[in-house]
Amino acid sequence: MPPHLTESAAPPALDPLQPLAQARAFGAGRPWLGVFTDIDDTLTTDGAITPDALQALADLKAAGLHVVAITGRPVGWSEPFAVQWPVDAIVAENGAVALRRTAGNSSENSLQRTSQKDVLLLKTYQQPLAVRTANYARMQEVLAQIEADVPGARRATDSAGRETDIAIDHSEFTHLPQAAIDEAVHIMKAAGMNATVSSIHINGWFGAHNKLEGARWIVRELWGRDLDAEMHRWVYVGDSTNDQLMFERFEHSVGVANVARFVPQLQHLPRYVTQGERGAGFAEVARAVLRGG
Repeated sequence: MPPHLTESAAPPALDPLQPLAQARAFGAGRPWLGVFTDIDDTLTTDGAITPDALQALADLKAAGLHVVAITGRPVGWSEPFAVQWPVDAIVAENGAVALRRTAGNSSENSLQRTSQKDVLLLKTYQQPLAVRTANYARMQEVLAQIEADVPGARRATDSAGRETDIAIDHSEFTHLPQAAIDEAVHIMKAAGMNATVSSIHINGWFGAHNKLEGARWIVRELWGRDLDAEMHRWVYVGDSTNDQLMFERFEHSVGVANVARFVPQLQHLPRYVTQGERGAGFAEVARAVLRGG
């Protein structure tokens, strides 16, 4: 997971973010529709979801709110969590593919979970198969180029589960200096790819999708609603630079406290910041939503 700040390093200033604990009017009386959340270092702590974060998801769902996790993690990695966690869906690979539970007979677009045979996990994509196939071949070439040209760069260990993007590990099991991160991003963009940096990975892909487009898509697909017309009734929670488009667009955007690490790279800051880091910070957001709704 990302290295913590050393004792001698002062955390970046979070101004002008408003501490969520002091935002007493946060959503007061607002008819919330739901919560979007990043996963790594937002829901998870040291790579696993904590009991308080898992309970927070359950509390939001029990209150009748929609809950969607939206992540740069691969679809293969996300499958068990789409089954186990109390969420409506997981949108993986930065908006490219969605996983959601359903009941019924299996189909070619369904994944049968052997551990929970009564649950079907439906997988849907933003891009057709022919486009995904062609893009995949091109992305593998770029991935090989980065590993060859950027010292220390290695593909993420979850790469086998990726279908629509590539990922370079910069902080999960290795550490890349900022110059190497910047070079990997440059190679991706020079190849015509989108590129973004999460708390652990550098992700690259072909296509117009991103976390915001993925959020718009899943809201249309699941509930037939227009996210842009109701953005003020949703909360977004994140922690790093690949969340900044969401921070910019959501009126109620919240960074968990460890977003401080990425403040120097963020062009758009979240509106609020929690006292707690990672899963504890997400639980803090859930309490604020439930208190103000």
